[in-house]
Amino acid sequence: MIVTIDTAFDFTQDCPHYWDGFWENRNGLGVGSSDPDASSRTLQLYHQTLWSKELPCGEKMDLRCGSGPYYLTWKDFRFGSDSIIVSFRYERYRDMIEKVRLAVPDYNAFVEEFIRKSYTIGGMIIFPKHPGSINQMKGTNPLIADRWDLTLECIRRYYRGESSPLYDTLKRDKDFFDLFVDFQGYVDFFFLQDCVSDDYSEVKCWLGDNTFKASPLPTTVEEYLSWIDSQMDFLMKRNDRIASSLS
Repeated sequence: MIVTIDTAFDFTQDCPHYWDGFWENRNGLGVGSSDPDASSRTLQLYHQTLWSKELPCGEKMDLRCGSGPYYLTWKDFRFGSDSIIVSFRYERYRDMIEKVRLAVPDYNAFVEEFIRKSYTIGGMIIFPKHPGSINQMKGTNPLIADRWDLTLECIRRYYRGESSPLYDTLKRDKDFFDLFVDFQGYVDFFFLQDCVSDDYSEVKCWLGDNTFKASPLPTTVEEYLSWIDSQMDFLMKRNDRIASSLS
């Protein structure tokens, strides 16, 4: 199947009932009634098309589509889709979200626009799928809090043999990371160059620093909005990189 990739396509469009009761869900914090990572056929096909290519190790990844735990498969690998972009609309973070709600002129429209942009292909990636996998652990580790910049810093450290809050998690997927040979290989394969310095020696932090000593969550409205802006800037650049690679 030949798939034409539209980097502006919003995967909630073909995710059944995503917007149904959105603002009634999660006690008014807003959450979709289905998950594009599992339910969007377009997203699945985009992943299959983009990542079925030559790997830095010299092999060619040739993904096959399935369902459930076999969402995408290649050789002995099973992969799931994961979001890079997050807005921290959690119950435990409600106090900050309510402050943001008061600071933004039309908060509901702000969130809905954010979600539609974040669910374009530039905001998505794949990881090996199994119990205790990366996409699960980066969301539950309190030193990471699902932040992509901090996750990528853990991946950078992994390739250097350095400790991080996710080191043991990443080590369990050594066979996956070996496919990319090194950190630069991983970054280039997934079009993540705008997350790192020109020489790949540093990950650009979108908030605070990468020492894992402070809370990873924004502590003021200004920090929160800056966090959102940084993610959106990266998202736009990654979508442009993906589009350029296809032209």
